[in-house]
Amino acid sequence: MSDQNQQPDQQPVFQIQRVYLKDMSLEQPNSPAIFLEQQAPNIEVSVDVGVEALADGIFESTVTITVTSKVGEKVAFLVEGKQAGIFEARNIPMEQLDPLLGIGCPNIIYPYLRANIADVITRAGFPPVHLAEINFEVFYQQRLQALAEQQQQQPQGSGLIMPDGSAARQ
Repeated sequence: MSDQNQQPDQQPVFQIQRVYLKDMSLEQPNSPAIFLEQQAPNIEVSVDVGVEALADGIFESTVTITVTSKVGEKVAFLVEGKQAGIFEARNIPMEQLDPLLGIGCPNIIYPYLRANIADVITRAGFPPVHLAEINFEVFYQQRLQALAEQQQQQPQGSGLIMPDGSAARQ
């Protein structure tokens, strides 16, 4: 019954304030010779997700993708892009806030980044690279598991955990 009688200013709020390209870089260390190679390139993709509190109830979520293309041992290109979004998230229970910021926000940002990376690669003169969909829920669960394993391996301290996941020192 208390949920139905909440004041209007206590209702959960989640809004996109802005989505923007924060950083983009392209390197072609072996151009123009790399364009003459006949061998198919090997593509490697790495992903990283981050969240930063900007103000009370305002968060910046980022997704960083690095695409490296190699022909043999020669780098054809390396593209790194960081797409970000500013989100307002207020009156959301803490147990729901972390998954919202770690799963929901990256799901909103990623399509923009994927399009930007494909555009840069094509404009660089290479065939388009179409990045696959990412299951950010699995990515989030893997990150939580890695943090839990890291905490178990550390010596027992005060029991307090710092924002970076390390144990507080006494």
